[in-house]
Amino acid sequence: MEEFDLYPEKPIIEKVKVESNWGLTVFSIVLFVGTFLLFFSDQLEFVLFLITVLFIHEFGHYIAMKIFHYENVRMLFIPLMGAFVQGSKDKYSQRQSFIVTILGPFPGIILGSILLVLSATYQSDWMIELSFLFLFLNIINLVPIDPLDGGQLFKLIVNKKRDLFLMIFALISSLVLIGIGWLINSYMIIAFGFFMGIRVRGIQRNYQIRKELSAQGINYHSTYDELSNREYVLIKNVLIEEIPTLKNINEFQGGVDEEVMASHVNAILLAPVKLDASLFFKVTIVLFWFLLMVLPFALLFFVNLDFDWYFEKL
Repeated sequence: MEEFDLYPEKPIIEKVKVESNWGLTVFSIVLFVGTFLLFFSDQLEFVLFLITVLFIHEFGHYIAMKIFHYENVRMLFIPLMGAFVQGSKDKYSQRQSFIVTILGPFPGIILGSILLVLSATYQSDWMIELSFLFLFLNIINLVPIDPLDGGQLFKLIVNKKRDLFLMIFALISSLVLIGIGWLINSYMIIAFGFFMGIRVRGIQRNYQIRKELSAQGINYHSTYDELSNREYVLIKNVLIEEIPTLKNINEFQGGVDEEVMASHVNAILLAPVKLDASLFFKVTIVLFWFLLMVLPFALLFFVNLDFDWYFEKL
């Protein structure tokens, strides 16, 4: 018998296409600046430099996502926190994911290094201050902890997509952030570290669910559209058993709404990843990663750049 004779058709999930909304991006930038100036009213120049650095960093991610046909790509700034670019694909390429990740911090470090040399040559205050901001934020961003770009690169290099690895990595990253926040007396970093810790609980739940799916031989490495009706029903049954909220609704309200259930099934699926990054490609990425992180220090210690004029002014 055909599959549709045995299993009902799975619900259709309507894809909501979100066009790039630059008006929303501009609004988030204005909100970012306004909120920052509420607390630091005399730091207009600094916040403009900060916006410049963040925008160029995120625009690198944005351009790469557009080139590789990511859907629903948008850039937003979060007051007192930073900025991010969001986008998605049904199927990912490991090679493309590397490029999307590095096109944020790599150009920022190169620009910062160029400005560092120019600031010493022309003795420009604004150049050296913008240079330091470019270098500091982008080098910090390459530290291999989640959710920084360095953490994403690390996950791509070791090629670990299993939830157990992600859970351990997120937990370690959370503890590192809390420790750094405590050392430099930054309550914002400590709070972000605790937020990351809460995220670990969600990863743990997904780990348990996918472990059960694997034990039952149910494929969850798929897009929702490619999921068979049989696989949908089997995953749905596991989710109802493993998630207390869904189980209670199913028992006491006579079943879970199918649209709600479809969103839960879709969330537990792992998008297929094409492992098309060769060893040579990975080694090249790691080499540039290391060289760019040490480049500013090499310029300061091994190139005769004169910054005495700047420190004398200070």
